[in-house]
Amino acid sequence: MVNEHSRSKISSATLMIQEGFFICDLQNLGARNVCVMTDRTMSCLPPVRAVLDSLAKHSITYRCYDQVRVEPTDSSFKNAIEFARKGDFDVYVAVGGGSAIDTCKAANLYACHPKADFLDFVNAPVGKGQPVSGTLKPLIAVPTTAGTGSETTGVAIFDYEPLKAKTGIASRALRPTLGIVDPLHTLHMPERLAANSGFDVLCHALESYTALPYKERRPRPLNPINRPAYQGSNPISDVWSRHALHIVAKYMKRAVRNPEDVEARSSMHLASVFAGIGFGNAGVHLCHGMSYPISGNVKTFRAKDYDVDHPIVPHGLSVVVTSPAVFAFTGQMCPERHLEAAEILGADVRNAKKEDAGTVLAETLREFLYDLEVEDGLEALGYTREDIPALVEGTIPQERVTKLAPRAHTQEDLAHLFKASLKLY
Repeated sequence: MVNEHSRSKISSATLMIQEGFFICDLQNLGARNVCVMTDRTMSCLPPVRAVLDSLAKHSITYRCYDQVRVEPTDSSFKNAIEFARKGDFDVYVAVGGGSAIDTCKAANLYACHPKADFLDFVNAPVGKGQPVSGTLKPLIAVPTTAGTGSETTGVAIFDYEPLKAKTGIASRALRPTLGIVDPLHTLHMPERLAANSGFDVLCHALESYTALPYKERRPRPLNPINRPAYQGSNPISDVWSRHALHIVAKYMKRAVRNPEDVEARSSMHLASVFAGIGFGNAGVHLCHGMSYPISGNVKTFRAKDYDVDHPIVPHGLSVVVTSPAVFAFTGQMCPERHLEAAEILGADVRNAKKEDAGTVLAETLREFLYDLEVEDGLEALGYTREDIPALVEGTIPQERVTKLAPRAHTQEDLAHLFKASLKLY
């Protein structure tokens, strides 16, 4: 828990930001009717209270939607969209983790496209994958977790309930106008939330750094509006991803174990932004693609430290649990990058052979996860061998990300990766 001194620091810093830069930004955007989106837990915490108090103090009309679902679904997106469509808002403000920011992105998108069917903009093959041609309203994102990097990306992810798998909407038009990144907002995160958020940063960095190179990316349509948001690894994204990985290696364990460690929490918040810029440009691949059915098919697992009323495998946990198997599998395609990543995370690779790159990174990750007390594989999350066909089936539609894997894979390969992830240690 965060002590009263830290809570005071959060409140003071937040108020300073909101009443200064935040209000000026809203006024510069011509805000007259603001939609604030958050979840029930965050609605009682200082960052949200400061936003609402600042809006009221400066006589800016607003309505607050605090029904964001942690790990959103198509149903929860639609509820937020209905709220937004009725409100005639001219600016949106999202306060919270990736769930709040992604929900706000979707609400903004469909409120600005009132005639659109929900599946029109959802990624193919689940939806129609139509490009976003209209202009959206300004969106200010105030992230309160250090993980998703959603304040930097044009992606909104949700569980598509009919398929029991995650999918999303990806368009540069969804990218927030402004992100207010204040690390003091993250001091409220309990241990497991900090850990699972950090695992998302870790995998964003690793996957974008090892993604299929941009020169090999297909298709490559001539019209920019039809180009995918994710372009494959490239010299620009490499800079952000590599730097984020260095920060994770140095600060993540400290940030998880001590919520009062402002330096560590600040560094992880910055790493989240860096990794978000990296993967928002390059993309992710198998860890994320396989994570979506892991989250979507959850049975009874309830993650510690999450104040929700439904079973949940948090996104970062669902992503990282397959990472040892995934990088053991992809290592042969870009061994130098796998070895470099392992070295950044603390492995001694001086005598490592290229053909062992995947195994070296996998073992490094396994030790990292063990130190941070990650559950022992998919079995600990409630899955068995009998669930593997459903997990594979839920991964197949995730081609938006899986086709960025550096190594081609079959359904049999996916089944093997899930099997290898049933136990981690």
